[in-house]
Order: sequence, then structure tokens, then C-alpha cells
Amino acid sequence: MEIFTYMEKYDYEQLVFCQDKQSGLKAIIAIHNTTLGPALGGTRMWTYETEAQAIEDALRLARGMTYKNAAAGLNLGGGKTVIIGDPFKQKNEEMFRALGRFVQGLNGRYITAEDVGTTVADMDIIHEETDYVTGVSEAFGSSGNPSPMTAYGVYLGMKASAKEAFGSDMLEGKTVAVQGLGNVAFSLCKHLYEEGAKLIVTDINKEAVARAVEAFGATAVDPADIYTQDADIFAPCALGAIVNDTTLPQMKFRVIAGSANNQLQESRHGQLLYERGIVYAPDYVINAGGVINVADELYGYNYERAKARVEKIYDSLQKIYTISRDEQLPTYLAANRLAEQRIASVAKSRSQFLQNSKHILNMKKG
Repeated sequence: MEIFTYMEKYDYEQLVFCQDKQSGLKAIIAIHNTTLGPALGGTRMWTYETEAQAIEDALRLARGMTYKNAAAGLNLGGGKTVIIGDPFKQKNEEMFRALGRFVQGLNGRYITAEDVGTTVADMDIIHEETDYVTGVSEAFGSSGNPSPMTAYGVYLGMKASAKEAFGSDMLEGKTVAVQGLGNVAFSLCKHLYEEGAKLIVTDINKEAVARAVEAFGATAVDPADIYTQDADIFAPCALGAIVNDTTLPQMKFRVIAGSANNQLQESRHGQLLYERGIVYAPDYVINAGGVINVADELYGYNYERAKARVEKIYDSLQKIYTISRDEQLPTYLAANRLAEQRIASVAKSRSQFLQNSKHILNMKKG
């Protein structure tokens, strides 16, 4: 990878390499865009095969956070940290303290959080060295487990998607096929059950399936059979890339709305969904409840305020569906358009302010 060529192509601002010999820290902090505010994005620890893979992952994830935060209406940009290493074997306190010092050195341009391979305990260690971290223990003013708020956002996003597909956001009587039954999905099922939706569920964890069947009267199916179900709505809440050349022809759903990341295997699958008339809720918009919740910690966490912001996911998706209809775009592109328009608008406003300030300064000098 030609790093500067890649950064210029996607307009990245900064790439920081962090090394601490004593702790074994090898980390990369990528800051994509800070037009809307400081970059917020989690710290991922992973056993990358090469340094090039780690760099590419940091850059890709940071850009994704720019779009996610912008579409969520947050005054935050996009960034990400990746640590090269085995999260089960190579963690130590000195490593995360060292990372905290590197984050502190960025003077608030980047705020980190928990991600794949890191935990609340790791964030607490980072917090010993910097205040630019979210998702710490509740004793430090954290919002706690983000899963319920993520599920609430997915539920509201599903209602907005149902309105687009069926003309009403009522889910009572609708059949929803839920793939995966982790913390977010189980909370989502609870919302759906309470509204009167019929549930079809699947998971490789048989205990989780049995729990959902007992709690919600759900119908259990084999994981391989979830794509062929006669359901109105499909809620992917586990693996990514589940909309692909193999699964798409099997689908009879009218709506796809779930919490999983990177649901489209390739961008062209979003186009194919659009051509088939399937309403697709872009994943980084509908699953933003968690980041919205954790971002509220920056203001001193307030549950009601965070919940009100998560409820705006419904409005964001309505705007995306309007753009999709008006401009005849697949919804994944409409979501990008919404985020880009917000960033461009703020950038233009900031530029105009700077021009006016410079004009006033020149007048004073004259």
C-alpha cells in the first residue's frame, strides 16, 4: 500500500504509529476527518498477519467511523486505533498505559473506546493516563453496557424501515427473522415481542435459542435455513457479509434491518437489494445506538439525553429513504450522501466563518 496515496484518495488527516518497547505495544491510530469534532473510535486488538494489514484496517475503520458518527448526528469525527497482538496472550497494564499517553499526546483530536479484543478494564487503564477515553467503568461515569441502547436504536430503525416498506411503522403481526441471539439481538427480540411481532430465531448457540423460544414464543430454525424463511423482516445480528451472491436469491424479505456490521459482502449487493425492492437499513446507521450512547459520556452521561439522541435514528433513516427515492439511489449510497452532506455543510460554515474573521481582522488593521 502506498500510504500517502491512499490517505490522499480518501482524505485522511493523520496516521500515528505508536511503539513502546518495554510493554510490547505496537499500535496505529488513524484519524480520518475532524470537521464535525474530535475523532471518536474504538481500540481494536488483533493478531494481524502483517503490519500492512493493520494499517489498512485502521484506515478503513476510521473512515467508517466518520460516516457513522456523521449520520448519527454526532458532533464527532472518525478515528480508530488498532493494536497488533493477541488479545488473549499479550495484554499487559503497561501496554494500555502507554497507549493512553499516546492518545493524550493528541490533545483531544482523538477519543478512544472499547472495540474487538479490548475490554472495559483496558479502557480503565487507558483512563489512568488520559481523559480522552469513553466506555470506562460506571464508577468513572460510564454509560455501562451499550447493548440495550444499541438494540433500542435497531428497533426504532426497523420501525422506520417498516414504514418505508409497508406504509406503517407498526410491527404488530409482522414476522421478523432474527439471525444471532447475542446481547443486542436478545434485547431487540424483547422490544419486538412486546409490540406483538412474531419471531423466527437462529443461533449456533443452542442455549441462546432455547432462551428466546421460552421467553418470546419464538420459532427456532437451523442457521442455514434463516435466509429462506417467509418473514416480512430480516434482522441480521451476528456475522457480516450475510447479503451475498449465495443468500440474496433465497431472500423473500421486504426489509433487512439488523445490528450486524458490514452486512453487504460487496457494495453491488446493496444495488441488487435496491433493484429487488428490498428496503435495506444501512448497518452503520441503524446500529449507531451504542456509539451515540457512549458519546454522551463526553458531556457527563445522562440516560434520558442519550436515549433521545438514539431515537433520532428513526428520523435519520427516514431521510435516507427519502434521498433514495428522490435520487433513485440504493440506500447504502443514500446513507453516505447524508453523512457527506452534513460534513460538507459544517465545513462550508466553518470556512465562511474563517473568511469573515479574516476580513474583520484586515479591516481593523486598515
